[in-house]
Amino acid sequence: MAKKRETTYVCQACGYASPQWYGRCPNCGTWNQMEEEVINGSAVVHPEDQLLSRRSDRKPLTLTTIKAENEPRIKTQLSELNRVLGGGIVLGSLVLIGGDPGIGKSTLLLQVSAEMSAAQKTVLYVSGEESVHQIKMRADRLGFSGADFYVYAETDMALIAEAIADIEPDFVIIDSIQTMTHADSDGVAGSVSQVRQSTNELMHIAKRLNVTIFIVGHVTKEGNIAGPRMLEHMVDTVLYFEGEKYNTFRMLRAVKNRFGSTNEIGVFDMHEDGLEEVTNPSQLFIEERLENANGSAVVASLEGTRVLMTEIQALLTPTAFGNARRTASGLDYARVSVIMAVLEKRAGLMLQNQDAYLQSTGGVRLDEPAIDLAVAVAIASSYWEKATQPEDCFVGEIGLTGEIRRVARIQDRIAEAEKIGFKRIFVPKGNLDGLTKPKGIEVIGVKTLREALKKALP
Repeated sequence: MAKKRETTYVCQACGYASPQWYGRCPNCGTWNQMEEEVINGSAVVHPEDQLLSRRSDRKPLTLTTIKAENEPRIKTQLSELNRVLGGGIVLGSLVLIGGDPGIGKSTLLLQVSAEMSAAQKTVLYVSGEESVHQIKMRADRLGFSGADFYVYAETDMALIAEAIADIEPDFVIIDSIQTMTHADSDGVAGSVSQVRQSTNELMHIAKRLNVTIFIVGHVTKEGNIAGPRMLEHMVDTVLYFEGEKYNTFRMLRAVKNRFGSTNEIGVFDMHEDGLEEVTNPSQLFIEERLENANGSAVVASLEGTRVLMTEIQALLTPTAFGNARRTASGLDYARVSVIMAVLEKRAGLMLQNQDAYLQSTGGVRLDEPAIDLAVAVAIASSYWEKATQPEDCFVGEIGLTGEIRRVARIQDRIAEAEKIGFKRIFVPKGNLDGLTKPKGIEVIGVKTLREALKKALP
């Protein structure tokens, strides 16, 4: 007698499963994401797992008896990509790259494929969204017509696994994971079960054959990888490709990396012939800054191991409505509201009747506490209509009582500001202890917000 097939409803946004359908997911609160999926009733076990489970030599080991081994890495010609990956591509790793449609994910991976093939590496580019002729046309347009790597337009994971076994490539590109289908899953392409099963198959291939696999993942309107969150837990590295729609700059950000530090960023400039890396983004982000313009302040922000000099702009105008309007682009809106409240209470600025518009230039997303002082100075500069000195920059976290709290890696921030050409940097007074002050820049320690504003905007 055949086993009865059971039906469940799974949220396509978070993976929550329920025996009944809901218009709104009880777990994540998204609407119209519950889709019907069929459960076969039996768990699928990979053949490699079955073989390993029968081995008797797999025993628990103490940490001291395990020999440390350095992961071999392959460096690409893009130093920014090497930085984000922690020094290069690790063999046998599974890397997930997410980003908005048209941001440049496929262009980046096509460029990496061309470089790896030029370095005598075997590359298999699998596309579930484009035909082989479309990929060829895009490669010619980007100037990669001489690249010699395998291209395969397929969505069936069984056929893809056979192609990998036959070609034995060093690198595999899957574009994208939402188009892949697995025979052991009954859901449609892009469903939670299909994405989970396909990624699980790719993970086994990467570890079993020591093949590096790059997976392209689409993102939702909230900016998360489409599909279950467990997809990010299954892979070794998660990269997000970010950028503004009308801006050519692209940021590659690592949010998870088992082989390196997280929150590293790489900066690229999108051209017709592909992506060009930006080796000095600090100079790029502040080169169009106007002198003697009020509402502007430069901050030495920390992104992973890199220090970026970024301009923060603020514009305050009297409100024409009952409630003042607040907008923040590239900055945390809640944090901006807190800083404005501290400015009112501790520095005497009347901001209740002022519309405030704030942004970070260059499309950079700034979310560390050390940018607080620069945000406050930019707001006060626009409010008082006093320009900040063009050779000043600011670093510091602001507390609710108006104190300037110390921040991490102040020495690196000062060194980057001096290299760019700034003459003064305002830092928390608590960071002056044991600080080696360079000769080319004046380091000004401030203890309170009121003191900082008095010295920066006399």
